Order: sequence, then C-alpha cells, then structure tokens
Amino acid sequence: MKSVFKLAAAALATTAITSTAALADGHALSGDLVIFSDMSNPAPRAVMEGMVERFGALHPDLNIELTVIDREAYKTQIRNFLTADAPDVANWYAANRMRPFVDAGLFMDISDLWAEDDFANLESTRGAMTLDGAQFGVPYTYYQWGVYYREDIFNELGLTEPTTWDQEVANCQVIVDSGRACYAIGSKFLWTAGGWFDYINMRTNGYDFHASLLAGNESWTSDEVRETFANWRQLIDMGGFLENHQSYSWQEALPFVVEGEATAYLIGNFAVQPLREAGLTDAQLDFYQFPAISADVPLAEDAPTDTFHIPSGAQNVEAAKEFLRFVVSAENQTMINAGDALGQLPIHAGASVDADEFLEQGFEMLSSNSPGGVAQFFDRDAPAEMASIAMEGLQEFMVFPDNLEDILARLEDARGSVY
Repeated sequence: MKSVFKLAAAALATTAITSTAALADGHALSGDLVIFSDMSNPAPRAVMEGMVERFGALHPDLNIELTVIDREAYKTQIRNFLTADAPDVANWYAANRMRPFVDAGLFMDISDLWAEDDFANLESTRGAMTLDGAQFGVPYTYYQWGVYYREDIFNELGLTEPTTWDQEVANCQVIVDSGRACYAIGSKFLWTAGGWFDYINMRTNGYDFHASLLAGNESWTSDEVRETFANWRQLIDMGGFLENHQSYSWQEALPFVVEGEATAYLIGNFAVQPLREAGLTDAQLDFYQFPAISADVPLAEDAPTDTFHIPSGAQNVEAAKEFLRFVVSAENQTMINAGDALGQLPIHAGASVDADEFLEQGFEMLSSNSPGGVAQFFDRDAPAEMASIAMEGLQEFMVFPDNLEDILARLEDARGSVY
C-alpha cells in the first residue's frame, strides 16, 4: 500500500513568522524535495505528515512530495527504489541494518552534518550511525531496554537496585530463596534471549567487541565470548530464570511478573503499558539500568533506533540535509516523541520527554549514562541469517547450558558461511 502526500508551497506561504526568519538567515530552499517513508501506521504517519508540514512552513519555495509505503512492503521495495529512482530522503534503521545499502553505495556519507555543533547532542547514537568511520544517517526516535522490576517485592526482601554484577547475583539469590524466579522471560520467539546476550556481552567485553562479533569479525569460540556465557550461566545455574520460558512468548511471560512469581524482566519499554493494564501501579513497578560486570567497560545500551538517510541518488541534497537538521532538532524531537505522538524517546540531549516515570528514566540513562554506545539489538546488529541461527543457540544454552561447546562450534561454522 502506498500513498502520496504533497505539500504545495503556496498553501503554506503565509504561515509562520519562522519562514521569514529562515529566509533572512539565508536558508531559503527551492525545487522539489522527495521523501519516502515507512511510517504507515496511524500515529507515525501523523507524525511524519506533521514534520513535512512544519518544514514546509519554514521553506515556502520548496515543493515537498511525501510518499508513505506500508512498513513491510517498504522493506522489500527499498533496494529497488534506491537503485532505480531514488528519493532525496528515506526512512530506515541504524547500525548493521543500514550496512547493505552503505556497502552498495546507496546511502550518502553525511559526516559533514555530524561535524556540526548541534549533532554533539546526538552523541549517544553516533556509533549506531557510523560504519567504516563515517556517518550515514540521522536518528529520530528510540526506546530503552533495561530491567523492569517489582519494587514492592524488592522492598519486602530488603533489596536495592544493583549497580554491579555481584550485587545483581546476590539479589537473585535472595529472590530464588524466597521461592520466586528472578527473571521472567518468554523465549519461544528467540529474540528475548538475544537481549540477554547483548547485555551480558556488552557489559563483559564492551560495545566495540560486541558490534565486531555481530559483524562477523570475532570468533564465537574466543575467550571473550566464553566469559560472557560463563557470566550468564551464573544466573542460569542458580535457577534465576522462569521455568519453561521456551514455551512462552514475551507477552505470555508478563503474568508471572504481575502475580509476583517472577520479580524482574529484561525487556524494552514497550512492556510497561501491558504491565500497567494488567494491574501493576507505578508504585509497584520500577526500572534500573543493567548493572556493570567489568568495571573498566563503559556502559552501553540496547536502544533500537529509527533513522532518516539521504540516498546517493538524491537530486536535492541541500534540501535533504536541511530536512535532516530539522528532524534532529531538540524542538522537533520533543514534539514527535510525545505521548500523543510516537510515545518514545528523543535522541537529542536537549529535548524533553513527557512526564512518564519510565520515559524519563530511560531518557536520562541514554542521554547521560551510556558512554559505551548504543546497540540496536541482536537481530538488527547481526545479518538476518546469522541472527536466526545464533538466537536458536542462545535459547538452547538457556535450557541446556551444558551444550555450550556444541553451540559455539555451530555458531562459528555459521560465521564462516554467512559472512
């Protein structure tokens, strides 16, 4: 499904004093700006159309043509339109998901934008937008991962939020001794196990090693990877995880947290609303950043990030770059990520978030306490074929940890063929 939204210059020529200011500052743009977007669901579509209208008001001599394509269809069409008849701006995703288009020369190097002063406010995602030392897009929204936990149960057991791995393990032992699982997880669809690997590997070996491993440049049988699994096994061997988690989806594991049979869940912020809807109050539910394992390893986070790019075949590069500057501005990111819009997090450190406990905590963490960088998540950072094989192995490890050597050998074989 595709629809086209055209913004005629005349319709907005009289709007906003800001347009006059833009012209006075020498930023007048003209010609056509063609934008392709996958923001097809109702709320994201309204956000996209609103951005186009506001940008058009700033540049009344510019004719903007926005084409919105169904998100799943977009994934199959993007290579074709980037190759045959490229727009000036296109939506996509960060990190390894953009690599095929970077390697094919289909996304423009925009490192010059990232050298501008305001882009320092996007520093938390610079690594996710960087390939081979250059930047190839800009971020407009993301959301945090972390440990969502039953604060009332912590209070009952006399526990505090851990900041180190030793504290995490000690807390888990107290929780297990109380007859509960430390962590809910539903690994039937595999990706939740990928989240656990992401965090333990990034905390053990750092973001750079983790990214290099998922890019195929490190061995799955290395000492570094073995150390990650050894740390993970500490929690498995003490019975820290929900039993039979391989039988549950992530949603099907939520009731164990609601009923107090499991105390915490390593998950994305999208889990908060269903937990609230199931009856947990904000007085019962809280959040903490996954604790440090190696003290000398800077904290990195999973924060799946959506992006805009300038195709190499863009015709109006000047207007495209100005649109990207507009997209990443603090004012715009505050507006589009509000609760009545995307309901997610702005990346710009100078933006603000809605008065929601978990969004505020996530924004503070990602803006101020993720010096190690921002990963996109296991199945975004690794090629699809490798991610599928590897996540099967990760789930198997959680159920049968003694199979580790066989699992690592399989993943190393897959690395040799997939990449």
